[in-house]
Amino acid sequence: MITSVKGTRDLLPPDTRVWNRVEAAARDVFALYGFDEIRTPVLESTELFVRSVGESSDIVHKEMYTFTDRGDRSVTLRPENTAGVARAYVEHSLAQAGRPWKLYYMGPQFRYERPQKGRYREFRQIGAEVLGDPTAVMDAEVIVMLFDFLGRLGFTGLSVSINSVGTEATRPAYVEAVRTFFSSNEKTLGEDDRRRLADNPLRVLDSKDPAVKQLVASETFPKMVDLLPTLDPASDAHHRELKALLVASKVTFKEDPLLVRGLDYYTRTVFEVTAEGLGAQNALLGGGRYDKLISDLGGPKTPGIGFAIGEDRLVDVLPEPFRKKALEGMRAIAVVPVGSADMPDAWGIARLLRGAGLPVDFHSGHRGVGQALKSAEKSGAVIAVLVGQEEGLRGTVVVKTLATRSQEELPREGLAAVLQARL
Repeated sequence: MITSVKGTRDLLPPDTRVWNRVEAAARDVFALYGFDEIRTPVLESTELFVRSVGESSDIVHKEMYTFTDRGDRSVTLRPENTAGVARAYVEHSLAQAGRPWKLYYMGPQFRYERPQKGRYREFRQIGAEVLGDPTAVMDAEVIVMLFDFLGRLGFTGLSVSINSVGTEATRPAYVEAVRTFFSSNEKTLGEDDRRRLADNPLRVLDSKDPAVKQLVASETFPKMVDLLPTLDPASDAHHRELKALLVASKVTFKEDPLLVRGLDYYTRTVFEVTAEGLGAQNALLGGGRYDKLISDLGGPKTPGIGFAIGEDRLVDVLPEPFRKKALEGMRAIAVVPVGSADMPDAWGIARLLRGAGLPVDFHSGHRGVGQALKSAEKSGAVIAVLVGQEEGLRGTVVVKTLATRSQEELPREGLAAVLQARL
């Protein structure tokens, strides 16, 4: 037996109903904020991720699915989607439109890491990017939109942690302060963290080592927000404006001076959204501003901000009322021919009802009417329409309510309107 590749999985009904409802909610909410969908290739040039995500990142260093194709080109299954959106923005000269672009995406990403609950080598993300607006207003709008989306899914106790990591011009001074701090405590660092210190000191802040976490939590560890007023007054003003807008929007937030996110391209605002009731792993998503990424990829200097949600985990931790409603699916009508001779007549009635906009599940009845009704009920149908020859002569059908087993004979004329009222 051939099975799915380790770290991948099949999504089957009725679970796919939940995924569809989550994605439909995302599309609805994002549209309210003026976002349009973008669909980029799963396969990209490896150079795209080396230049955007950062050659020293764990993603590039350890996790990418990279191979040489038959044209001797190095290509990679995308490990994240922001870089692909940025590449498309440059390639298609979207800057010439003279306006900000609000784009969202949904789809699979690939990273080679140890599979575990809620984490797969092929995983799916819902994300959004705004390209061309440098203001704190847009930072706030993206966060407010996220709260609206997660609220629609039923999450409560939402909070966002925010930090500012400065700009590409001022960040080196902070990076050097972090490097100096860790260099004086280098004996505490393991092999991976020493490599991160050499390549990009801010990556040490993401360390899972308890001893390193204790160092980072100490009062002596340098914090960017403390340096901003003198080091980067413009970023400090941007950060203060964002906080004021979140207060005005009644969005619960807290400052986390150690939040830096894991990708090289972030500037100024970085954030992480959490919800109550999820235990220690209460983070749902993260994102931030990246005002240098487009120009790094050969485009014009273009500010950007975005986020990505791991859809696999999001579905795993969905509030039960939303999940239950999604699993109910659409209340359908089963059309069942009483005998084989009734098949054409039943087929025509099914077509008639679908034409009126009603969901119809056709059951051929080849194993008998009783089995067809059992199958219809298991499939989620709530009403069965039995089409037989005797009723056909009278211009009627038998309508059976599956939950109560009650039935009645109804005229075919006006049947769609009667059934619509009962669904």
